[in-house]
Amino acid sequence: MFIFKKIYAFLVDTIQSILVAAAIFLVIYMFLFRPFQVNGDSMFPNFLNSQYVLTNLITLRFHQPVRGDVIVFVAPPEPDKDFIKRVIGLPGDTIMLQSGDVYLNGNKFDESSFLKPDVKTYGGSFLKEEETITVPAGEYFVMGDNRQYSSDSREWGFVPAGNVIGESMFVYWPITEAHAVNNPLK
Repeated sequence: MFIFKKIYAFLVDTIQSILVAAAIFLVIYMFLFRPFQVNGDSMFPNFLNSQYVLTNLITLRFHQPVRGDVIVFVAPPEPDKDFIKRVIGLPGDTIMLQSGDVYLNGNKFDESSFLKPDVKTYGGSFLKEEETITVPAGEYFVMGDNRQYSSDSREWGFVPAGNVIGESMFVYWPITEAHAVNNPLK
């Protein structure tokens, strides 16, 4: 009889430990940090296909994204998918693409801190070459770092603030590629 009490106590302790761990994981996953996998080459060379990125869900509850942040958001053209892109235009900014360069608020935008100098940015279906658009209140203009192969705001328009899930903060897998994600414009 004594052995059954010990087994019962062990099982109860184990189940309690599992439930506490699951509850802690759920709180962290739902409210603090969430992993996302990079799918595709739209952020190459700064983010690679199949890398895992830890995304901070908290910081954007207290402040809005800023230019240069890498954010994860519900994709406007495909609401069942999440995209990862860099914030280029903030509410009220004007954006124009001309001869492969990005113009922000009438000035050529210096992207040399996160793009190679030979990267060219051309228009798409939404923002055509030499057209100027203004980012509406509560929305963002985002682009992938691999401009030639990125489906981004140039093609499908603005990202509503309500679609933003979080700010990417750390690449953790593969471990050999682990690094902090910093905003090069801050």
